[in-house]
Amino acid sequence: MGEEHDASISIEASDRFRTAAAEWGDRRMMDDEEAMSVKAEQALLEIEHLVGGHTDVEFDVEDGTIRYEPSAELAAFLDEQAERVGIGPEGVLALYVDLFARVFLDDDRTEG
Repeated sequence: MGEEHDASISIEASDRFRTAAAEWGDRRMMDDEEAMSVKAEQALLEIEHLVGGHTDVEFDVEDGTIRYEPSAELAAFLDEQAERVGIGPEGVLALYVDLFARVFLDDDRTEG
């Protein structure tokens, strides 16, 4: 029997993340909330793919809070990193999401 992880993590989007999402959304004529959701999905997909090879994520973004239930692999990784640096798994995930905030901003250069 496989071990399941069912602990949801909530993180507040940083100002850096919000700015990147707004900039990205402006280029695509999206409102800020929709752009934030797309950027959260991009970041979470990158993180999940790098850690466990996953290609699908389910999450919720509301009022600047991202709620996400990580895969078992990502949860274990976050726990390990959290113990190593002395912050909670939420803090580690927030750092990684923030790291990926500006990824894909320049993809317009390859369009058209």
